[in-house]
Amino acid sequence: MNKIVIIGCGNVGMSYAYALLNQKVNVDTLVLIDVNEEKVAGEVMDLNHSLPYSYNTMNIINGTYEQCRDANIVMISAGANQEPNETRLDLINKNDKIFKKIINEIMKHGFNGIFLIATNPVDAMSYITYKYSNITSNKVIGTGTSLDTARLRYILSKKFTINPKNVHAYVMGEHGDSEFIAWSTASIGTINIKNTLTEEEKSKIATEVRDSAYEIIKKKGNTSYGIGTCLVRITNAILNNENAIITVSNYDKENDVYISTPCVINKDGIAKKLKINLETEEKKQLDASIKVIKNTINKVYMEDKDE
Repeated sequence: MNKIVIIGCGNVGMSYAYALLNQKVNVDTLVLIDVNEEKVAGEVMDLNHSLPYSYNTMNIINGTYEQCRDANIVMISAGANQEPNETRLDLINKNDKIFKKIINEIMKHGFNGIFLIATNPVDAMSYITYKYSNITSNKVIGTGTSLDTARLRYILSKKFTINPKNVHAYVMGEHGDSEFIAWSTASIGTINIKNTLTEEEKSKIATEVRDSAYEIIKKKGNTSYGIGTCLVRITNAILNNENAIITVSNYDKENDVYISTPCVINKDGIAKKLKINLETEEKKQLDASIKVIKNTINKVYMEDKDE
Protein backbone atom coordinates (compact mmCIF):
# COMPACT_ATOMS: atom_id res chain seq x y z
CA MET A 1 0.00 0.00 0.00
CA ASN A 2 1.60 3.26 -1.12
CA LYS A 3 0.58 6.56 0.45
CA ILE A 4 1.56 10.07 -0.62
CA VAL A 5 0.96 13.17 1.48
CA ILE A 6 0.94 16.58 -0.18
CA ILE A 7 1.55 19.55 2.12
CA GLY A 8 0.68 22.79 0.36
CA CYS A 9 -2.29 22.65 -2.00
CA GLY A 10 -1.58 25.63 -4.22
CA ASN A 11 -0.77 25.54 -7.93
CA VAL A 12 2.20 23.18 -7.63
CA GLY A 13 0.63 20.82 -5.11
CA MET A 14 -2.56 20.44 -7.09
CA SER A 15 -0.77 20.07 -10.43
CA TYR A 16 1.12 17.18 -8.83
CA ALA A 17 -2.09 15.68 -7.48
CA TYR A 18 -3.83 15.96 -10.87
CA ALA A 19 -0.81 14.48 -12.67
CA LEU A 20 -0.86 11.52 -10.25
CA LEU A 21 -4.41 10.77 -11.37
CA ASN A 22 -3.58 10.87 -15.05
CA GLN A 23 -0.27 9.05 -15.27
CA LYS A 24 0.44 5.43 -14.45
CA VAL A 25 1.39 5.47 -10.77
CA ASN A 26 1.39 2.91 -7.99
CA VAL A 27 -0.44 5.03 -5.40
CA ASP A 28 -3.26 3.76 -3.20
CA THR A 29 -3.86 6.78 -0.93
CA LEU A 30 -3.39 10.48 -1.57
CA VAL A 31 -3.65 12.85 1.42
CA LEU A 32 -3.94 16.63 1.06
CA ILE A 33 -2.92 19.04 3.84
CA ASP A 34 -3.06 22.83 3.77
CA VAL A 35 -3.68 25.67 6.23
CA ASN A 36 -6.74 26.53 4.14
CA GLU A 37 -8.88 23.56 5.17
CA GLU A 38 -11.90 24.75 3.18
CA LYS A 39 -9.87 24.81 -0.02
CA VAL A 40 -8.52 21.32 0.68
CA ALA A 41 -12.04 19.99 1.15
CA GLY A 42 -12.99 21.41 -2.25
CA GLU A 43 -9.88 20.05 -3.94
CA VAL A 44 -10.53 16.57 -2.54
CA MET A 45 -14.10 16.62 -3.85
CA ASP A 46 -12.99 17.84 -7.26
CA LEU A 47 -10.25 15.21 -7.59
CA ASN A 48 -12.53 12.40 -6.45
CA HIS A 49 -15.10 13.38 -9.07
CA SER A 50 -12.47 12.85 -11.78
CA LEU A 51 -11.74 9.25 -10.73
CA PRO A 52 -14.35 7.60 -12.98
CA TYR A 53 -12.45 8.90 -16.04
CA SER A 54 -8.92 8.88 -14.62
CA TYR A 55 -6.10 6.46 -15.37
CA ASN A 56 -5.79 5.47 -11.71
CA THR A 57 -8.02 4.59 -8.79
CA MET A 58 -6.95 5.81 -5.37
CA ASN A 59 -8.35 6.93 -2.04
CA ILE A 60 -8.12 10.75 -1.96
CA ILE A 61 -8.71 12.42 1.42
CA ASN A 62 -8.07 15.62 3.33
CA GLY A 63 -5.97 14.73 6.33
CA THR A 64 -3.76 15.82 9.22
CA TYR A 65 -0.07 15.47 9.95
CA GLU A 66 -0.80 12.19 11.70
CA GLN A 67 -1.33 10.74 8.20
CA CYS A 68 2.41 11.17 7.60
CA ARG A 69 3.18 8.33 10.01
CA ASP A 70 3.05 5.57 7.39
CA ALA A 71 3.45 7.65 4.22
CA ASN A 72 5.96 6.56 1.59
CA ILE A 73 6.45 10.12 0.35
CA VAL A 74 5.68 13.50 1.86
CA MET A 75 5.81 16.17 -0.84
CA ILE A 76 6.08 19.75 0.44
CA SER A 77 5.14 22.66 -1.80
CA ALA A 78 3.93 24.92 1.02
CA GLY A 79 5.46 28.34 1.40
CA ALA A 80 4.93 32.07 1.32
CA ASN A 81 4.33 33.96 -1.90
CA GLN A 82 6.84 36.63 -2.78
CA GLU A 83 5.33 40.09 -2.28
CA PRO A 84 6.18 43.24 -4.25
CA ASN A 85 9.50 44.78 -3.18
CA GLU A 86 10.49 41.66 -1.22
CA THR A 87 13.94 40.21 -1.77
CA ARG A 88 14.75 36.55 -2.25
CA LEU A 89 16.18 36.54 1.27
CA ASP A 90 12.88 37.86 2.64
CA LEU A 91 11.07 34.92 1.04
CA ILE A 92 13.58 32.40 2.32
CA ASN A 93 13.34 33.69 5.86
CA LYS A 94 9.55 33.33 5.82
CA ASN A 95 9.69 29.86 4.28
CA ASP A 96 12.32 28.78 6.78
CA LYS A 97 9.93 29.51 9.64
CA ILE A 98 7.05 27.77 7.84
CA PHE A 99 9.19 24.70 7.17
CA LYS A 100 10.41 24.49 10.76
CA LYS A 101 6.81 24.13 11.95
CA ILE A 102 5.86 21.71 9.18
CA ILE A 103 8.88 19.44 9.62
CA ASN A 104 8.42 19.31 13.40
CA GLU A 105 4.78 18.28 12.96
CA ILE A 106 5.70 15.58 10.45
CA MET A 107 8.54 14.09 12.46
CA LYS A 108 6.71 13.94 15.77
CA HIS A 109 4.37 11.39 14.17
CA GLY A 110 7.25 9.04 13.34
CA PHE A 111 7.60 9.65 9.61
CA ASN A 112 10.39 7.57 8.08
CA GLY A 113 9.64 7.82 4.39
CA ILE A 114 11.05 10.13 1.73
CA PHE A 115 10.72 13.91 1.64
CA LEU A 116 10.16 15.38 -1.80
CA ILE A 117 10.65 19.16 -1.75
CA ALA A 118 9.29 21.58 -4.36
CA THR A 119 9.12 24.88 -2.43
CA ASN A 120 11.49 27.56 -3.70
CA PRO A 121 14.31 28.28 -3.30
CA VAL A 122 14.32 24.49 -3.52
CA ASP A 123 18.01 23.84 -2.83
CA ALA A 124 17.96 25.84 0.40
CA MET A 125 14.60 24.40 1.45
CA SER A 126 15.84 20.85 0.84
CA TYR A 127 18.84 21.54 3.06
CA ILE A 128 16.61 23.01 5.75
CA THR A 129 14.34 19.94 5.59
CA TYR A 130 17.36 17.66 5.98
CA LYS A 131 18.62 19.57 9.02
CA TYR A 132 15.26 20.01 10.78
CA SER A 133 14.13 16.42 10.19
CA ASN A 134 17.43 14.80 11.19
CA ILE A 135 16.62 12.09 8.65
CA THR A 136 19.30 10.51 6.45
CA SER A 137 20.20 12.71 3.48
CA ASN A 138 19.24 10.10 0.86
CA LYS A 139 15.63 10.47 2.03
CA VAL A 140 15.44 14.20 1.29
CA ILE A 141 15.14 14.99 -2.41
CA GLY A 142 14.60 18.41 -3.93
CA THR A 143 13.10 18.75 -7.39
CA GLY A 144 16.14 20.88 -8.17
CA THR A 145 16.96 21.20 -11.86
CA SER A 146 14.76 18.31 -12.97
CA LEU A 147 12.40 20.87 -14.50
CA ASP A 148 15.25 22.89 -16.03
CA THR A 149 16.58 19.66 -17.54
CA ALA A 150 13.14 18.89 -18.98
CA ARG A 151 13.03 22.37 -20.51
CA LEU A 152 16.48 21.87 -22.02
CA ARG A 153 15.56 18.50 -23.53
CA TYR A 154 12.36 19.95 -24.99
CA ILE A 155 14.23 22.86 -26.61
CA LEU A 156 16.92 20.55 -28.04
CA SER A 157 14.28 18.10 -29.29
CA LYS A 158 12.66 20.89 -31.30
CA LYS A 159 15.97 22.10 -32.66
CA PHE A 160 17.07 18.64 -33.82
CA THR A 161 13.58 17.23 -34.56
CA ILE A 162 14.12 14.35 -32.14
CA ASN A 163 11.87 12.84 -29.49
CA PRO A 164 12.82 14.58 -26.18
CA LYS A 165 13.07 11.16 -24.53
CA ASN A 166 16.12 10.49 -26.72
CA VAL A 167 17.86 13.70 -25.70
CA HIS A 168 20.37 13.14 -22.90
CA ALA A 169 21.46 16.46 -21.45
CA TYR A 170 21.56 17.89 -17.94
CA VAL A 171 21.14 21.24 -16.26
CA MET A 172 23.15 21.23 -13.04
CA GLY A 173 23.86 23.43 -10.03
CA GLU A 174 21.35 25.77 -8.43
CA HIS A 175 17.70 25.76 -9.49
CA GLY A 176 18.11 29.44 -10.21
CA ASP A 177 20.21 32.01 -11.98
CA SER A 178 23.57 30.27 -11.41
CA GLU A 179 22.48 26.98 -13.03
CA PHE A 180 24.44 25.73 -16.03
CA ILE A 181 24.20 23.20 -18.86
CA ALA A 182 26.80 20.44 -18.86
CA TRP A 183 27.36 20.63 -22.61
CA SER A 184 30.34 18.29 -22.43
CA THR A 185 28.00 15.39 -21.62
CA ALA A 186 25.02 16.37 -23.81
CA SER A 187 24.03 13.86 -26.48
CA ILE A 188 21.24 12.67 -28.74
CA GLY A 189 21.33 8.91 -28.73
CA THR A 190 25.07 8.19 -28.86
CA ILE A 191 26.00 11.42 -30.67
CA ASN A 192 27.60 14.16 -28.58
CA ILE A 193 26.02 17.44 -29.61
CA LYS A 194 28.47 19.87 -28.02
CA ASN A 195 30.36 20.50 -31.25
CA THR A 196 27.26 20.65 -33.44
CA LEU A 197 26.17 23.90 -31.79
CA THR A 198 27.92 27.26 -31.97
CA GLU A 199 28.80 29.12 -28.78
CA GLU A 200 26.10 31.64 -29.68
CA GLU A 201 23.51 28.86 -30.04
CA LYS A 202 24.51 27.29 -26.73
CA SER A 203 24.35 30.64 -24.97
CA LYS A 204 20.90 31.34 -26.42
CA ILE A 205 19.59 27.92 -25.33
CA ALA A 206 21.03 28.33 -21.82
CA THR A 207 19.34 31.72 -21.47
CA GLU A 208 16.02 30.35 -22.70
CA VAL A 209 16.18 27.46 -20.22
CA ARG A 210 17.16 29.70 -17.31
CA ASP A 211 14.58 32.39 -18.05
CA SER A 212 11.66 30.09 -18.92
CA ALA A 213 10.17 30.35 -15.44
CA TYR A 214 10.29 34.16 -15.51
CA GLU A 215 8.56 34.19 -18.88
CA ILE A 216 5.84 31.76 -17.79
CA ILE A 217 5.22 33.64 -14.54
CA LYS A 218 5.01 36.90 -16.49
CA LYS A 219 2.41 35.42 -18.82
CA LYS A 220 0.26 33.27 -16.48
CA GLY A 221 1.35 34.10 -12.94
CA ASN A 222 2.94 30.79 -11.94
CA THR A 223 4.61 27.63 -13.17
CA SER A 224 2.80 24.44 -12.25
CA TYR A 225 2.28 21.77 -14.96
CA GLY A 226 5.97 21.20 -15.65
CA ILE A 227 6.95 20.83 -12.01
CA GLY A 228 3.87 18.69 -11.34
CA THR A 229 5.01 16.25 -14.01
CA CYS A 230 8.59 16.27 -12.67
CA LEU A 231 7.26 15.38 -9.22
CA VAL A 232 5.38 12.39 -10.69
CA ARG A 233 8.53 11.27 -12.52
CA ILE A 234 10.51 11.28 -9.28
CA THR A 235 7.61 9.61 -7.45
CA ASN A 236 7.52 6.74 -9.95
CA ALA A 237 11.28 6.28 -9.68
CA ILE A 238 10.85 5.85 -5.91
CA LEU A 239 7.69 3.73 -5.75
CA ASN A 240 8.67 1.45 -8.65
CA ASN A 241 12.27 1.09 -7.47
CA GLU A 242 13.40 2.12 -10.95
CA ASN A 243 17.05 3.11 -10.39
CA ALA A 244 16.25 5.99 -12.73
CA ILE A 245 18.71 8.81 -13.42
CA ILE A 246 17.16 12.19 -12.65
CA THR A 247 18.82 15.53 -11.98
CA VAL A 248 17.63 16.43 -8.48
CA SER A 249 18.79 18.51 -5.55
CA ASN A 250 20.83 16.22 -3.29
CA TYR A 251 23.16 16.56 -0.32
CA ASP A 252 26.78 17.36 -1.05
CA LYS A 253 28.51 16.33 2.18
CA GLU A 254 31.85 17.87 1.27
CA ASN A 255 30.33 21.33 0.89
CA ASP A 256 27.42 20.84 3.32
CA VAL A 257 24.90 22.00 0.73
CA TYR A 258 22.05 20.70 -1.44
CA ILE A 259 22.68 21.07 -5.16
CA SER A 260 21.45 19.43 -8.36
CA THR A 261 23.46 16.70 -10.05
CA PRO A 262 22.32 13.52 -11.84
CA CYS A 263 21.35 10.87 -9.27
CA VAL A 264 20.09 7.28 -9.31
CA ILE A 265 16.71 7.19 -7.59
CA ASN A 266 14.94 4.12 -6.24
CA LYS A 267 12.86 2.96 -3.24
CA ASP A 268 15.57 4.20 -0.86
CA GLY A 269 15.51 7.70 -2.32
CA ILE A 270 18.87 8.78 -3.68
CA ALA A 271 20.71 5.49 -4.14
CA LYS A 272 23.78 6.88 -5.86
CA LYS A 273 25.19 10.09 -7.27
CA LEU A 274 26.70 9.83 -10.73
CA LYS A 275 30.26 10.92 -11.22
CA ILE A 276 30.19 13.44 -14.06
CA ASN A 277 33.47 14.34 -15.77
CA LEU A 278 32.92 18.05 -16.14
CA GLU A 279 35.20 20.30 -18.12
CA THR A 280 37.22 22.97 -16.29
CA GLU A 281 34.78 25.79 -17.03
CA GLU A 282 31.82 23.61 -16.01
CA LYS A 283 33.53 22.79 -12.71
CA LYS A 284 33.89 26.52 -12.09
CA GLN A 285 30.18 26.99 -12.78
CA LEU A 286 29.29 24.21 -10.35
CA ASP A 287 31.53 25.75 -7.69
CA ALA A 288 29.88 29.12 -8.26
CA SER A 289 26.43 27.55 -7.80
CA ILE A 290 27.56 25.86 -4.60
CA LYS A 291 28.79 29.21 -3.28
CA VAL A 292 25.48 30.94 -4.09
CA ILE A 293 23.41 28.30 -2.31
CA LYS A 294 25.77 28.00 0.64
CA ASN A 295 25.72 31.77 1.21
CA THR A 296 21.94 31.71 1.14
CA ILE A 297 21.76 28.82 3.61
CA ASN A 298 24.23 30.49 5.96
CA LYS A 299 22.18 33.68 6.03
CA VAL A 300 19.01 31.80 6.91
CA TYR A 301 19.63 28.50 8.62
CA MET A 302 22.58 29.61 10.73
CA GLU A 303 20.75 32.72 11.90
CA ASP A 304 17.74 30.62 12.83
CA LYS A 305 19.93 28.27 14.89
CA ASP A 306 21.16 31.22 16.94
CA GLU A 307 17.67 32.44 17.86
